[in-house]
Amino acid sequence: MFCFQCQETAKNTGCTIKGMCGKPEETANLQDLLIFVLRGIAVYGEQLKELGQPDHANDDFVLQGLFATITNANWADSRFVSMIEDGLVRRDKLKAAFMAAYKAKNGRDFGGVLPEAATWTGTAADFAEKAKSVGVLSTAHEDVRSLRELLIIGLKGIAAYAEHAAVLGFRKNEIDDFMLEALVSTTKDLSVDEMVALVMKAGGMAVTTMALLDEANTTTYGHPEITEVNIGAGKNPGILISGHDLKDMEELLKQTEGTGVDVYTHGEMLPANYYPAFKKYPHFVGNYGGSWWHQNAEFESFNGPVLLTTNCLVPLRKDNTYLDRLYTTGIVGYDGSKYIPSRPAVGTKDFSAMIAQAKTCKPPIELETGSIVGG
Repeated sequence: MFCFQCQETAKNTGCTIKGMCGKPEETANLQDLLIFVLRGIAVYGEQLKELGQPDHANDDFVLQGLFATITNANWADSRFVSMIEDGLVRRDKLKAAFMAAYKAKNGRDFGGVLPEAATWTGTAADFAEKAKSVGVLSTAHEDVRSLRELLIIGLKGIAAYAEHAAVLGFRKNEIDDFMLEALVSTTKDLSVDEMVALVMKAGGMAVTTMALLDEANTTTYGHPEITEVNIGAGKNPGILISGHDLKDMEELLKQTEGTGVDVYTHGEMLPANYYPAFKKYPHFVGNYGGSWWHQNAEFESFNGPVLLTTNCLVPLRKDNTYLDRLYTTGIVGYDGSKYIPSRPAVGTKDFSAMIAQAKTCKPPIELETGSIVGG
């Protein structure tokens, strides 16, 4: 294991035994292998684009795969194994399409050299061992390694923004194309100037993606307003929602309407209180608790179900008792939590089980009273 993607990394150099976030070595390694597989998908995606046959069928998978590897998002090894298996199937389908397109255009089979990420294959039984050889330190040259990993970390942030925008129906091909271009670049021997240029391009693409997400959020839910947010607790049972996914927030509010179950935000979901579209729901009580790193205590005292839509999820402590009330969805995973599947192509996510459990729970324990102002 070697992970240095966050500011909490051990000794400011890298976590090598267990993440400061709590991430086990096995999980970190599987995340590395997923990135490796995404690189292979990108290789064939780029090749098909060069042949004039761009394939966007895997754009969502690439975004979700990168997003799942950010700090405090997904802790479930089984989810990563499934994503790696899915990724290998997707990669090999792209490979077949590329080989056929190349032969059709050139009249001969492709005979070029491909990076290992585009050719390696294995079963779940092989993943743990293979993962040890494809991580950050597999690039020997320190400067090359640093530039490649800076780019990959940038892609993870872009993927998070782009995924949230895509859920609301907003996307730009230039963002998806750059994801492939950047992933492929980390399999090539490029000059320092070329790698620096790609890192700078990632910065520009991040701004483009944030602008797209702002357009998605404000078009769908209105422009955030200066708002006085209640921080007290009501007398009804409640559901606590954290993360950044406003689509999940919208669907949860609609499905809890008239049920006697209140909804509260926590941590990263606090800004949902500022959007005009959510203010029409009287059972949207306000915000409960403080920052993400308080959640071990605050999820405990909330008493009702807790829904994590994205990062940040902190591992439970031995004395925590809320695992049976913890729900995850989207790219979030945690062993023992209840996972709410993705919404169908036409329809919404189904929060009915969580709502039913909420009705059996006690109201939240009030931590504070009054309000805060934001917007």
